[in-house]
Amino acid sequence: MRKGAKRKRIQKDNNEDEDAAVPAQDNHKTTESTKPPTRAKPVKASKPEPEYFEDKRNLEDLWKEIFPVGTEWDQLDKVYGFNWNFSNLENAFEEGGVLHGRKVYLFGCTEPQLVPFKDDSLLIYIPAVVAVASPFPPSDKIGIKSVQREVEEIIPMKQMKMDWVPYIPLENRESQVDRLRHQIFILSCTQRRAALKHLKIDRIKKYEYCLPYFYNPFKEDELEQSTEVQIIFPSELKPIFCEFDWELDELEEFTDKLIQEDELSEDQKDAFKEFVKEKVREAKKANREAREARRKALEEMSEESRRAFEKLRFYKFYPVQTPDTPDISNVKASFINRYYGKAHECIGFRSKFDRWSEDLSKMKSYWSVKVNL
Repeated sequence: MRKGAKRKRIQKDNNEDEDAAVPAQDNHKTTESTKPPTRAKPVKASKPEPEYFEDKRNLEDLWKEIFPVGTEWDQLDKVYGFNWNFSNLENAFEEGGVLHGRKVYLFGCTEPQLVPFKDDSLLIYIPAVVAVASPFPPSDKIGIKSVQREVEEIIPMKQMKMDWVPYIPLENRESQVDRLRHQIFILSCTQRRAALKHLKIDRIKKYEYCLPYFYNPFKEDELEQSTEVQIIFPSELKPIFCEFDWELDELEEFTDKLIQEDELSEDQKDAFKEFVKEKVREAKKANREAREARRKALEEMSEESRRAFEKLRFYKFYPVQTPDTPDISNVKASFINRYYGKAHECIGFRSKFDRWSEDLSKMKSYWSVKVNL
């Protein structure tokens, strides 16, 4: 035997024994190695659920763009704290609506009322919008009057940074503004709230007493008919606030009554009487001037202006009732202010007669059903 042959033989035998001990594993590896590698199938990403956004209405922000004249600055946030719905105002501009195809001037106001909301009663500043359907601006002036202010002021709007500006509907905001034919004008105010801290208190208070002014020469002004004067007399005890009617009140008796009630001291009696007489003279003069101004305006008015005044219409809009806003159904009124008077139509307002008629019709329907049964 050759040297080293036995060693090779033993090594060979050992290798065969090891191969026999794990035949399945080796064979499996061999089989797997001969197969081509398989590609993992790509996992398809799940498609996200499509998001749907409600299209904005063409006049959706109209009521918010209108300045609420006469509202205290610190109450504005409360006005916009509710999601008020003025879809009735928007619908009025659609075909068949009362404002469709007409030139319209809009101003806002607020009416503080105690109304029920979520099992509670809250003092709410209810917004309202007044629409004046007119071919020309109803006025370029603002009236400033309150119980605390002795003198009424009629001043240009621009002194209070107010003016009529065109409202651009959403669908036209990408267009060139100067090429649009504007039909909707809103009363806007450019006074910035952040700058109020630099104003005097009297100037800030003026905004709270502002009322949109309107003068109709065909209608006798209430001031022309009034025989009352507001009296604010600087008494030694305390200021006297009262109203004196020169047709119904007798000045001597009126003064004596104030003295008896300890509102006026005896030594100020004559001064008070002179003060009242002066106020009465001023009021009578103002009435005469108002009548003369109305007569002159009618004489100088063109036929076109006469027809326009005759076609003037005032519409007052309250927000539509929704589940997330207070119930204001019992506090709506057609009255606008002392200059405009009452609206020709109050949208969203049901008078007592309307509610009575509705209840009566329900009763008739009920009894007709009962009879048929």
